[in-house]
Amino acid sequence: MLEQEVTETTEKYPLFPSCPNKGQGKSQSTQRVLHQLQRLSRFLLVVYAFLCIGMMALEGYLVYPIPNSTPTSSSNPTIEDIHIVTEDGIKLHGLYFSHPNPQYRILYCHGNGEDVSHNRNFVAKLRDSLQASILLFDYRGYGKSEGAPFEAGLIQDGLVAQTWLAKRTNCLPHDIVLWGRSLGGGIAVAIAQQQGARALILQNTFHDMTEVAASKFPWLPVRWIMRNRFPSIERIQQYQGPLLQCHGTADQVIPYPMGQKLFKAAPSQKKMFLKIVHGGHNDPAPAAFLEALPEFLKTLPERSGDH
Repeated sequence: MLEQEVTETTEKYPLFPSCPNKGQGKSQSTQRVLHQLQRLSRFLLVVYAFLCIGMMALEGYLVYPIPNSTPTSSSNPTIEDIHIVTEDGIKLHGLYFSHPNPQYRILYCHGNGEDVSHNRNFVAKLRDSLQASILLFDYRGYGKSEGAPFEAGLIQDGLVAQTWLAKRTNCLPHDIVLWGRSLGGGIAVAIAQQQGARALILQNTFHDMTEVAASKFPWLPVRWIMRNRFPSIERIQQYQGPLLQCHGTADQVIPYPMGQKLFKAAPSQKKMFLKIVHGGHNDPAPAAFLEALPEFLKTLPERSGDH
């Protein structure tokens, strides 16, 4: 009887009751934290993906900030309104600054935040000071030109503009001096790569558009997703002709070292680089640059038609 009671008591009141597993509690807590971190990581990845997609959608506006300026026409008889049609049917507008006895034929490629109306006075002065006939034109989407800008299209615009100027001035495309400022430098280099040039003049331009973008948006994978790339550092290696380049040390848009990289990559045996101390990206053409221009042009080889 006593043994039975002891047995029953043992069943109802265990001598060794179970204790909570402290290690198991810590494991569950760690798992909860990891799960929350995973959810947060997924959320941040989704946000980052949307940011990348958004920047891809905005790329055209960032690379080509077309100004809201009034399209310009000319009443000056020495400045002619011209129109050129590209191979894909886009009608481009430009201004042709003719000289009665041109020593040089120059194609001027402007920057991405300007059009012909911003450059007409400057180019008119160049025509007179350099004794040159100059074509200043707007890329597709700019000014009175049709279409929308993108890299291959802008290069096509430059090629057809060079060909037009060559025909108009009775010379060959590679007899044209190409002048490019900022984005225009990327276009001028691409033209020189494909059709040659008598000389290449580059002002505040880059070695690679994707590297410029990466310096502005280091948190984005722009080297992978950017469509308008303008790899000038690769293209200039196909150009052997004379090169004059200048860049300001205070350029906040295209840092000075980027211009240096492009210059060093150029294989030309006749090239000159002007370092503009304290020069900014959108400053007027510096005096040292304008003074060097005539001397540089005088040393150019004769045009093919002059032999």
